Amino acid sequence: QVQLVESGGGLVQPGGSLRLSCAASGIIFSINAMGWYRQAPGKQRELVATITSGGSTNYADSVKGRFTISRDNAKNTVYLQMNSLKPEDTAVYYCHADVRARLWDPNLPRWGQGTQVTVSS
Repeated sequence: QVQLVESGGGLVQPGGSLRLSCAASGIIFSINAMGWYRQAPGKQRELVATITSGGSTNYADSVKGRFTISRDNAKNTVYLQMNSLKPEDTAVYYCHADVRARLWDPNLPRWGQGTQVTVSS
């Protein structure tokens, strides 16, 4: 069984920074894409950023130039460095990973439990 555990959320003032971490644990053969999504109250979950096992990245237009996604494959961990935070970045942030548990298993999507990020003065 695979678990994704996020950390690093909290309350920050506009213009501030936060760093989110998400570590995958359990039976893991390989992890393909990893990423971050967010869901604000009353809105649908949206993509924030993704990163492949090879390091290729993709960002939502709303966070380009402010957020940076990275990963440590040896630790099965993905990070999201968030700078110049705005009130509209307030949301629950979810970690996502496509995980292959064993060599013969398919890649399956896994989600973390979410971590709250609140940007407010």
